[in-house]
Amino acid sequence: MRLISTREPGRLDLYHTVLTVTWPIFFAIFAAVYFVFNVVFAVIFLVDERGIAHAKPGSFADAFFFSVETMANVGFGEMHPQDLYTNIVVTIEVLLGLIIIALATACIFARFSRPTARVMFSEVAVIAPYDGIPTLMFRAANQRRNQILEAQVNVSILRDEVTAEGHPMRRFHDLQLARSRSPIFSLSWTVMHAIDGASPLHGITAEALAAEDARIIVTLTGLDETLSATIHARHAYSPEDIRWNRRFTDILGEDADGMSVIDYRRFHEVEAIETVAAKPRHGATSPP
Repeated sequence: MRLISTREPGRLDLYHTVLTVTWPIFFAIFAAVYFVFNVVFAVIFLVDERGIAHAKPGSFADAFFFSVETMANVGFGEMHPQDLYTNIVVTIEVLLGLIIIALATACIFARFSRPTARVMFSEVAVIAPYDGIPTLMFRAANQRRNQILEAQVNVSILRDEVTAEGHPMRRFHDLQLARSRSPIFSLSWTVMHAIDGASPLHGITAEALAAEDARIIVTLTGLDETLSATIHARHAYSPEDIRWNRRFTDILGEDADGMSVIDYRRFHEVEAIETVAAKPRHGATSPP
């Protein structure tokens, strides 16, 4: 989808860009600003060829490295300012250099301190009978060895519709969940939506979902007990990601010592309902 913005072409949200680009691009941007800054001041220093002591007259390299020393406040060696013009330029560069370094430090801290979630969603969702009712299900798991407190999950379907007046629209419909809140989310969570008469998915088929270009949108929020900050996670399922008349493979069981284990290697696996019915149960199922 292409967006047509009301903002001027080429105008960027600089702070948001700095926080969202990858680390290699971030450091590339910082290095470019650092290099250009020192090049500009090197040119300004060259206006007064005799302003830097022990520098070769007209030497761009000497002026550039003198600018680097000035910006970083590392202290002057043999080269130092020796007239009023150069001292004024040094004063201005030190002030601007402090501002640039402070901004760079703040951006790095903001990137490191930004709370992030490591929530894993199952690669597919399933629609299968549960207590005799067709039910949409998918899995979520906390990949960190801590707990997410007061976790809440919201599920919506986004699809193309036509109003009674014949206007095509793309609408969200909230899906009611069997359990949308978990006081402590530490392991796995099977999210379930019953497709009953009140469900926006009532009577839906795989072909209808594809025709409507439907998307199941999932958002999960909670309080990370380690960071003491709200974290967010989201995922989307397309019609191709939904498996009909399948259920998730059990991941809860017991080892040889009788200890309960969770096998995340089978987190994304599904199996036919007929296979599950004929298969002897050896462990508990994932909690809904």
